[in-house]
Amino acid sequence: MAGIMACMQLVILLLFLPFVRSYDTTVIPADKSQLSSWFDQNVGPASVRKGSLDPALEAAEAGAKVIKVRTDGSGDFKTVNDAIKSIPTGNKDRVILWIGPGNYTEKIKIDRYKPFITFYGDSNNMPSLIYDGTAAEYGTVDSATLIVESDYFSAVNVKIVNSAPRPDGVRKGAQAVALRIGGDKASFYNCKIYGFQDTLCDDKGKHFFKDCYIEGTVDFIFGSGRSLYLNTETYVIPGDGMAMITAQARTKVDESNGYVFAHCKVTGTGNHAYLGRAWMPYARVVYAYSEFSDAVNPEGWSNNLDAQNNKTVYFGEYNNKGPGSAQGKRAGFTKKLNDAEAKQFITLGFIEGSKWLLPPTKL
Repeated sequence: MAGIMACMQLVILLLFLPFVRSYDTTVIPADKSQLSSWFDQNVGPASVRKGSLDPALEAAEAGAKVIKVRTDGSGDFKTVNDAIKSIPTGNKDRVILWIGPGNYTEKIKIDRYKPFITFYGDSNNMPSLIYDGTAAEYGTVDSATLIVESDYFSAVNVKIVNSAPRPDGVRKGAQAVALRIGGDKASFYNCKIYGFQDTLCDDKGKHFFKDCYIEGTVDFIFGSGRSLYLNTETYVIPGDGMAMITAQARTKVDESNGYVFAHCKVTGTGNHAYLGRAWMPYARVVYAYSEFSDAVNPEGWSNNLDAQNNKTVYFGEYNNKGPGSAQGKRAGFTKKLNDAEAKQFITLGFIEGSKWLLPPTKL
């Protein structure tokens, strides 16, 4: 009997090992038509990954529960904030806030002591989280409509909006964040994030964005996150003389953070948008297999008016296309990556996905 049990355990292990290895080593396919099947093969549900996930996450998924939020009072709560208040400090179970359609005009914060929360909406009638906080009133990072400081957060089919007026260069503190994500191991699927300056504070921690839409003007993705953006559109709102898509804040060469965009789109027009600026001297941003409209400035990248940053930034491009991808006038510090250099950025291993990344919630 012991021999039979040992054989069964070996068979299970052998079946599971390729699945685990694929997370860390299988590169994102160059052919975008293969992206969905690649993701499904490499990001399985918790039920088939027992023993490989973070133990706390595995336990949390086993005890998942749903709370309904509806503006009309037909759910458990009418506001998102009230639903969050009902979750105990030190929560250890996955709690899915099923948010009904409509506008939720609230400033929402999930503190670090409430992990394992999911926001879920209907993809055909997505709920909108809306607030008009500005830096003048709250400070930049705390102006966000949604602030998430807890770990293992996920959002699926949700709009996150900062409705403050567009900065005009005259009003002080007019920048306004829609989302600040500062917790570790967070995922966003089919979410739409709206703002102007400083739309998304990708603050710190490992994050994954798939099938999302993010729009803005200046520094509209900024921070020290270690994040992978997959099949996500960044739309440069026209009207400014200069736009910056990213302002990444890596401060030392040995820091692991940075932003990777794979199979993404940069949309808009005007040749005025830089893919990134060196907010901090070791800023790291990589675009792979992505499509650039003519919104992109031919130089591509900004050293933030400091030539010393030319020696330290890591701004990489790999197999991109579109009118904004032409390399002829690129800044001299741009890195045109070869296959070997790009590989470390175009796997789920960049965000250590094998330990925590799960498919989007479905209800």
